[in-house]
Amino acid sequence: MQRILITGVRGKTGVPLARSLAVRDGVEVLGGSSDPSTITLDGVVPTAFSWDEAGHWPSALTDVDAVFVVRPDRPDAPELIKALLAITGERTRVVLLSERDVDWFEAGSWAHRVEEVVKGSERSWTILRPSWFLQVLADSRFMRDDLMDGTFPFAGGDAEIAWIDARDIAAVAEHALLEDGHDGQTYELSGPEALTSADIAAQVSEALGHPVERVDLSIGDAVVHLDGFDRELTVITFERVRAGSFAGVTDTVERVTGQPARTLGQFLADGELDADASKAD
Repeated sequence: MQRILITGVRGKTGVPLARSLAVRDGVEVLGGSSDPSTITLDGVVPTAFSWDEAGHWPSALTDVDAVFVVRPDRPDAPELIKALLAITGERTRVVLLSERDVDWFEAGSWAHRVEEVVKGSERSWTILRPSWFLQVLADSRFMRDDLMDGTFPFAGGDAEIAWIDARDIAAVAEHALLEDGHDGQTYELSGPEALTSADIAAQVSEALGHPVERVDLSIGDAVVHLDGFDRELTVITFERVRAGSFAGVTDTVERVTGQPARTLGQFLADGELDADASKAD
């Protein structure tokens, strides 16, 4: 029996990963959440886990063979992950959900330090660096309501993004958690096509059956309701979008899983916009 902890089981990658692992023979899935009572995924063991409650960590990590670490987007993430790995079994596999093209940041930056903590943990590790999730298009906290109302406000200018379906990220994570051969690998993950915001608006218009107008935002407009670290991180993210940091297309999903990454067209054909993705978190 392989025992696997997912630290963010209600997230966009955590949900499909947990569902896929739970139907495998010989795998026990621990679904980490600050409120275990909300975990209702079939075959997943609700498990108390919060980055703010280190006292829960030893219990969550008991006899765990692998752990999927969803990076918390907060300033103390390097210290938190270092503390978590310090009490993780020496033979435990660690798969970190990071972000695309971390090498864009200067050495010693926050994002770099998170990855360096994992690499220096003396555990078997794999790092996943995904591009932007298609699921944000279907999330009412991000873009879904605007799309339904006929607009696509975005601060990326004319830059391309190689959007990726979170289900494909989860598929790569599943292989890295269960199989040999991924130790020490850093996987840059993308979908199979790089799209502009105009491309997104056109395809979503066709899928929804009504016009969706692209609305260009300044970065300042996009972060007007944010403050603190969230604002800083979002500004940097849009700067990176405009610099092309998320535009590169990779074949990593297919190389690792044997299946090609989903296109936006497939994502829309699956009816992903019909259900609010915020309900999965």
